Amino acid sequence: MSQQQGAGRAAPPRQGGGPGGPGPFGGHPGGRPGMPVQKAKDFKGTFRRLVGYLMPFRFTLITVFAAAIVSTIFSILSPKILGHATTKLFAGIMGKMNGDPNAKIDWHGIEMIIFWLIGLYILSAVFSYIQQYLMAGVAQRTVYKLRNDVNEKLARLPLKFFDSRTHGEILSRVVNDVDNISNTLQQSLTQLITSVVTIVGVIVMMLTISPLLTLIVLLTLPLSFLVIKAIAGKSQGYFISQQKNLGELNGHVEEMYTGHQVVKAYGHEKKAVEKFDAINDRLYDAGWRAQFVSGIMMPLMSFIGNIGYVAISVVGGVLVTRQSINIGDIQAFIQYARQFTMPITQTANIANIIQSTIASAERVFELLDESEEKPEESKELDPAHVVGHVSFKHVDFSYKDDAPLIADMNIDVKAGQTVAIVGPTGAGKTTLVNLLMRFYEVNGGTITVDGTDIAKLKRGNLRSLFGMVLQDTWLFGGTIRDNIAYGRAGATEAEVVDAAKAAFADHFIRTLPEGYDTVLNEEASNLSQGQKQLLTIARAILADPAILILDEATSSVDTRTEANIQTAMNRLMQGRTSFVIAHRLSTIREADLILVMNKGTVIEQGTHEALLASGGFYADLYNSQFSGGKFAEDAS
Repeated sequence: MSQQQGAGRAAPPRQGGGPGGPGPFGGHPGGRPGMPVQKAKDFKGTFRRLVGYLMPFRFTLITVFAAAIVSTIFSILSPKILGHATTKLFAGIMGKMNGDPNAKIDWHGIEMIIFWLIGLYILSAVFSYIQQYLMAGVAQRTVYKLRNDVNEKLARLPLKFFDSRTHGEILSRVVNDVDNISNTLQQSLTQLITSVVTIVGVIVMMLTISPLLTLIVLLTLPLSFLVIKAIAGKSQGYFISQQKNLGELNGHVEEMYTGHQVVKAYGHEKKAVEKFDAINDRLYDAGWRAQFVSGIMMPLMSFIGNIGYVAISVVGGVLVTRQSINIGDIQAFIQYARQFTMPITQTANIANIIQSTIASAERVFELLDESEEKPEESKELDPAHVVGHVSFKHVDFSYKDDAPLIADMNIDVKAGQTVAIVGPTGAGKTTLVNLLMRFYEVNGGTITVDGTDIAKLKRGNLRSLFGMVLQDTWLFGGTIRDNIAYGRAGATEAEVVDAAKAAFADHFIRTLPEGYDTVLNEEASNLSQGQKQLLTIARAILADPAILILDEATSSVDTRTEANIQTAMNRLMQGRTSFVIAHRLSTIREADLILVMNKGTVIEQGTHEALLASGGFYADLYNSQFSGGKFAEDAS
């Protein structure tokens, strides 16, 4: 496509994004206790599909899991071994205190245990590094493949997909949801393995030391689960309220910042601030309550853990006095008891994170499963030999099956003709252009270019025949030279400058500090709207297309510049078929053919003089721009 500015369109109603989506204060879903967890509709199916992305790395994943298990086992063995050192030290000290002349501290044995511990710690760290290194590669390659699939899918989706969804919703799936999957693959999977192995390993090690003390620890679990359930249930409502208010705040901030000029012009700054303060107060209240309630989780868990710690110390002390257990084993057991509660809490959090991740994956897969454009045909037209004869034959189209927009449209545009399309808002003017460029597919009938059905052409080849200058300008972050050269690949410096001169843009470009090397910032806000329009016109001139589409191309420039541009456009349009979507009817009086549209149908067509003479809809439309006529009533 020679001019990719994105066509203006008569769009069907958009579907709103949910609260808490992308915005100034947005964030990723968390795994904090009490946070509302988004759940997948089909957990098993989505999980299997996500696993499919991991299958090419299955041998690496087996190595990751093995390294995680070995690393965790080494760290679990350490307290038991350290307990042996404590037992040896205690035995030597107690022997001397009891007056045993042969009693001594086995420093050599303690040194050997310490060396063993250092070796285990090093091995545990090495295997942990291997696990993280390999998992980082798997996660990034998996998400790389997923992002590629999403990007390629977006390129194949029809325009109606983007028309029916907000940009924020699409970006949320492409960015936030994919990032959520990436973070979970990178961290949570290995953490889950480590936590599960730690729980099982700690229970086994505690049982080898003392089944009685193990029973005491396990008796604290029901109490822990009751506390977690109670706090999660209480904080859930607050977190939901927080997310709702966060979404409302995001929407308000985005609305106020994008429309700040209008807000200031009408003097509603105070009202906007008051509304912000009201929403912010609600967000603060819900956020404070959510954080406070969920924040007491760890103190309560620590309290329960300390109760178990006291019970273990008392019972363990009794067992030591009875010589039923070594003091080093008590030390090891206390360490294991300390290790026991943390992986349980982590596992609960990770389970929430995985639920959220599968929900994110489901949203991404829903995008990947969207209906694509019809398969490409192989036929191509040579742009150099296209004369621009365009015909609409019995064309039917509707955005929705039960609401037809265009019915049995018949138009024949001769090569080189200038065709103006006029009509009230929503008449279908831009829809007609979208059909011509196959942004949408017709429901019935055919559209031909030089006698060839456009449905049989490759889309890229078809769109290369057109040059577009739209009312809504589109410029990307880059130099002015790059933006003009976007119209034709491989354009030379001289061709870019000539196109700028033809569009009367060369003068203002050279007044800029960097000239053609001036870098346009975000949304090209360092240029006026009129200057942006001149650059898009220069781009169209450089493209040198067979067919032109102009959507009120001079609407954002002053009268003098408009006259200059009109001269340049007339020169550009000479010998080319041109479709002009017109709002100011004074600019299309010289058109070869004027199509008058209303409610998706061409109700009148002819020259300006003939249509005025007929005294129909066009005459009312034309006269209303000067004196306010019958058209004002019809349009309403």
